[in-house]
Amino acid sequence: MTQHVAIVGGGVIGAATAFYLSKQGARCTVLEATGPACSASGKAGGFLALDWNDSSPIGPLARRSYALHAELAQELGAESTGYRPVNTHSISVRQGQAGPVSSSGASKRLPSLPGWVARDHISQASVIGTHENTAQVHPELFTNALLQRMQEAGGSVQIAAVTGLVTEGDRVTAVKARDSISGEDRVLQADAVVFACGAWSSKLQAWLPQLPDISGLKVHSIVVADPQQRTTADALFLAYRGSNGKSLEPEVYPRPGGQVYICGVSEDDVPVPATAADVHVRADAIAQLQGIAASVSQELGAAEVLKEQACYLPCSDDGLPVIGKVPGLDNAYVATGHSCWGILNAPATGEALAELILQGAAQSSNLKAFDPARFARAAKRR
Repeated sequence: MTQHVAIVGGGVIGAATAFYLSKQGARCTVLEATGPACSASGKAGGFLALDWNDSSPIGPLARRSYALHAELAQELGAESTGYRPVNTHSISVRQGQAGPVSSSGASKRLPSLPGWVARDHISQASVIGTHENTAQVHPELFTNALLQRMQEAGGSVQIAAVTGLVTEGDRVTAVKARDSISGEDRVLQADAVVFACGAWSSKLQAWLPQLPDISGLKVHSIVVADPQQRTTADALFLAYRGSNGKSLEPEVYPRPGGQVYICGVSEDDVPVPATAADVHVRADAIAQLQGIAASVSQELGAAEVLKEQACYLPCSDDGLPVIGKVPGLDNAYVATGHSCWGILNAPATGEALAELILQGAAQSSNLKAFDPARFARAAKRR
């Protein structure tokens, strides 16, 4: 049996994989260059949907993962993960300054909307999800809860950047790393290695040229305060039209504990920087998000901004995750390319990958559609 697994990447995919490996008795070492949940896993919205991917090959993985999120909330504690079911709304809104919401007026027009949402600039609204099929987690809390449980089982997290691999034949026997704080070089022996590097996965091609390209979609977000906790467990998907005529698709997620997450300003032509610590925030993008908040709610528009942030979502060329064995290697695995559904699909990805590593085959989810070798096969057909 595999005894020690090195996991490169301390985001939600690496954390979930480490969690499920440790539950089956493996000892895990997570290598993370910057810090746990330092990129998309700490700055994403955390929206979960049971059936929104049913028309995609991701559908069964998403359904399995949605169920696992509910189980993990019980196992880890809902307060530790930020998990709760939500109602979800689709809203058409134009830019403008929302006025105060009166309890009497709120129910008369667009009664399906929660009372804290101003109707001033909204032309239509509909319910697109309920407590039966949509929920949320706090991604940073969730990732750290998984890592904490893995550490309690005897694993560890090392803040170190991978600098190379040691291979013998078709096996990776060790990972070379440099401590991000002391600069000390080290060699970590391992029975198996998992690469869960998110938008930085393409950097692995320096040692593993057979891996596919993974690009990064830069997304800005803000977190604002809701100290009176007037918002409710309602997620908002907006069709937003700015005063300049441009359209955006922002998302608004109130969170337990008096915070509201707002995202929706993205860039697909910005190179992924060297590390997550080098990701910069654009002031104009933050201003746009504040304008969106003000169009939805007078209180959100005036709320204290707790976080201004940006991250990169990892995207594959065909839009599907990349999960499975690294082609040509017997004990190396990759899990990346989950795009905007990484938080949702992390548990099922980690569960299936742990089965593949320890038992030789994934049993809980079918990973065939996500096989990393599919890109090499497609290249041969061209």
